[in-house]
Amino acid sequence: MFELPALPFAKDALEPHMSAQTLEFHHGKHHAAYVTNANNLAKGTEFEKMSLEEAMKASFGKNQAMFNNVGQIYNHNEFWKSMKPNGGGSLPKNLEEKIVESFGSVDAFKEEFVAGGAGQFGSGWVWLVVKDGKLSIMKSANADNPFVQGVHHLLVADVWEHAYYLDYQNRRPDFLKTFINKLVNWDYVAERLAKA
Repeated sequence: MFELPALPFAKDALEPHMSAQTLEFHHGKHHAAYVTNANNLAKGTEFEKMSLEEAMKASFGKNQAMFNNVGQIYNHNEFWKSMKPNGGGSLPKNLEEKIVESFGSVDAFKEEFVAGGAGQFGSGWVWLVVKDGKLSIMKSANADNPFVQGVHHLLVADVWEHAYYLDYQNRRPDFLKTFINKLVNWDYVAERLAKA
């Protein structure tokens, strides 16, 4: 059975950048609903005994309802890990070097990441990924993600409205700027880079 992991921080730990109310709805209702739906869809099927990653691979392009829910569980799991209290700040040296090598500067990377997320039409995600040995920005719609496309991701921001609307209303770019400057868990991103 698929599970809703606990948040890696207290619900009020990201304030004032992300409110406890947002996390209550986002984790406690939206993320939880994907887990409930995936478990209901998996009952009595091949998916019942699969890991989350196996279920994503098996349902991608074949069972849209199942993929939508397991994909969203995975994407949200990664989103929570991508943030931490008092996040942002300076980057670990190896990560900073790779970002500068790929984007020219950390500021140029941040601008491209924010622009990618702001430019994602409708609901979806913006990712920092490793592709062909180079870092790049990737966007995905709905529950899609780099994992099922065979691409290794380092960082993700949720650009579904429920991720930011209570705190930022329709100002998605403001949310993304705050995310990249004040919320990102760069240590986790560096860990993901080391595994690439």
